[in-house]
Amino acid sequence: MTSSLPPEVRRLVAATLVNTFGNGVYAAVGALYLTRVAELSVGQVGIGLTIAGLVGLVVSTPLGVVADRLGPNRAYVAFLLLQAVTMTALTQVRSFPLYVAVAAVTAIADSGQRGAKGALIAGLAPPDQRVRTRAMLRVTTNIGMGAGMGLAGIVLAVYRPVVYVIALLANAATYLVTAGLVGWGMPRIARVPSASGPSGFTALKDRPFVVFVALDGLLSMHNSMAQIAIPLWVATATDAPTWLISMLLVTNSVAVILLQIRVARGTEALVGAARAGRRAGLLLALACGVLALTDVTSGAVTIALLLVAALVHVLGEMLQSAGGWGISFELAPAGAQGQYQGAYAMGHQVGDLIAPFVLTVVAVSWGWPGWLLTATIFLLAGAFIPVVVRRSSGGERLEEVAEPASGGETGAVAANRAG
Repeated sequence: MTSSLPPEVRRLVAATLVNTFGNGVYAAVGALYLTRVAELSVGQVGIGLTIAGLVGLVVSTPLGVVADRLGPNRAYVAFLLLQAVTMTALTQVRSFPLYVAVAAVTAIADSGQRGAKGALIAGLAPPDQRVRTRAMLRVTTNIGMGAGMGLAGIVLAVYRPVVYVIALLANAATYLVTAGLVGWGMPRIARVPSASGPSGFTALKDRPFVVFVALDGLLSMHNSMAQIAIPLWVATATDAPTWLISMLLVTNSVAVILLQIRVARGTEALVGAARAGRRAGLLLALACGVLALTDVTSGAVTIALLLVAALVHVLGEMLQSAGGWGISFELAPAGAQGQYQGAYAMGHQVGDLIAPFVLTVVAVSWGWPGWLLTATIFLLAGAFIPVVVRRSSGGERLEEVAEPASGGETGAVAANRAG
């Protein structure tokens, strides 16, 4: 899978596998540690995560500028080390104020490493391999997270505070190992001095790009759709067996591992990336429409429709990711990959903040009308992505997006359609 990539990119894949393995352990045990060991209430954990999410949103673009100014290698390592410190500090949390402080600093470090990692990918991978590299890293993330969550089952089976603490410290150690893999033996991407680089507000002044980020953020609600809305819908609004929830989640992960790289083909250029965004909105809307049907079906028909919805959903999810990567890389001017990657991450952060409310209150609670309204949101968001990208500084490369060529498609677009 990695043989055709430069050695430094393969090293980044290995670093991602280590990092996400630790993240998977924490994803499985973190909430229980906070409520069982740190003795915080569920409400306090929720408030802390919301505050942290807002902090991460605010600092995302400025920290992307930091990555450009320091150089992505140095910035990425620094933020990984900070995450190791905050994860270690979490083992000492026994009060709500301290938890909020640690969570906020963790959000700062997480936002910073996202922008730095995006800039690092842009510097290490050839332009025509950036999206493929992102796709490969997403596959690696799913594998690492899955392995980590599987191992965390041991921690969950042995309910002892010290075991939870060891799990958190193990996650902290993976940040250190990741920093080592990135910090040593990897080519240095040149920093961009403030005197010669774009303004630190270039990304936020780029109105078409900011609108794209907002639209992409709406599409990114598919994360909460898979993890929150669909499981709640299956359990509360259908007669499908609850074990189906696990099958749907496994289907999502396996599909990403097997198909994400293939689906990403053709999205390196703006033409393919913009079309991928539009198709993502269409597929996510279609998945919502299928879920709406399950409000009035029963038995085997409901189970079949839920499986169809899951497959359509994950195809839309993969197209949204690939299209977003291609657009964010292509629209960033020279010397501003860090801040554009930081700004691009803001869309996903906004999506993560609003999705639980939109999907639980509107889609799940309102039934089929709610799912159709959610489908409309996805459909419109995807439809407008080619429009706003065409108005950007790279819009001259999107002449083919408005109407498909009558005599056939370019190789990139055809590959994207095939994916």
